[in-house]
Amino acid sequence: MTYGQRLARLITDATVRWPRTWPVFRRVIARQFDELAPSWDTLRSDDSSLPLEAGLDAIEGTVRDALDVGTGTGAAALVIARRFPDARVVGVDVAPAMLERAREKAPDVEFRTADASALPFGDASFDLVTHANMIPFFDEVARVVRPGGHALFAFSVGAGTPIYVAPDRLRAELTKRNFGDFRELAAGRGTAFVARKR
Repeated sequence: MTYGQRLARLITDATVRWPRTWPVFRRVIARQFDELAPSWDTLRSDDSSLPLEAGLDAIEGTVRDALDVGTGTGAAALVIARRFPDARVVGVDVAPAMLERAREKAPDVEFRTADASALPFGDASFDLVTHANMIPFFDEVARVVRPGGHALFAFSVGAGTPIYVAPDRLRAELTKRNFGDFRELAAGRGTAFVARKR
């Protein structure tokens, strides 16, 4: 891993264990991804969305409202919008430069600058909340997912993804927050984890 990738893994591990440390890291992450925005899409491999797509295949029920957290340049939000054409799809990210690119690629998706640790949405606002290579803030995920809705975590190169959370940790954190029906999936070089809110 490069220095930037190692830093992303360190920040991910620290934030998942101790969410209150996030304000220390937020500015670093936003700056790093703003700098990467012009070249971000060229850094992604052709198979990077396969785990997300596998996770979306496992979603049962109607998706009327979907939220992509840490949307970056909007690649995952665009996949979601294509998969659920009748759904309202919203993408959020802390890096404004990434969102500028996202708006160019997916003009029909709503993009907002927002912090994943304090999402600007009401309780139970979404049937689906996705994280593609993104640090999860479990309390916020649980808050904004509707009962019966799903949370999806996709990692484009599995455990080799710089921003990665192991399935055991995802399962433990989500179980505490009233999620179940867990599914672990593999696709391409990556993995996905899907949970349903009771």
